[in-house]
Amino acid sequence: MRISEGVEWGLHCCLTLAWIGDDEPVSAPRLATWFELPPAYLSKCLQALVRAGILSSTPGVRGGFRLARRPAEITVMDVVTAVEGPEYAFRCTEIRQQGPGVDPSAPEFRRPCAITAVMRRAELAWRRELAGQTLADLMSAAPPQAAERAQQRHRLLRG
Repeated sequence: MRISEGVEWGLHCCLTLAWIGDDEPVSAPRLATWFELPPAYLSKCLQALVRAGILSSTPGVRGGFRLARRPAEITVMDVVTAVEGPEYAFRCTEIRQQGPGVDPSAPEFRRPCAITAVMRRAELAWRRELAGQTLADLMSAAPPQAAERAQQRHRLLRG
């Protein structure tokens, strides 16, 4: 399974917004500068988080992004789903029912194959783990310097 870098970017931006607080929104270009990311792609990621209700956005020159909910109410899985979409990572195409001599109406094909079953169980375990971790959990697991660094960048780039 491969997760796009947008998930990492989204999580780091959410943590940064949580550490700097609600005083004022932070623009996508400013967040892109903090992490040296491409602004256009980061903007798309941030908009996906807005659509999912993870971030709120304020339009205009002094606009930007804030967390829409408390860090304890946003799970890692929420961010993954917002950026990657809700689809399963493994998509069974039932190739076992194809080819010469195969009768797709055979009783064995009425249930998912063992490959699909094991892949679903593994993905559900992965999703449960990510759903059990919130931004607040990540914040408490991070070194104290991470919050200080986010606040210092905020002050520095704010002018």
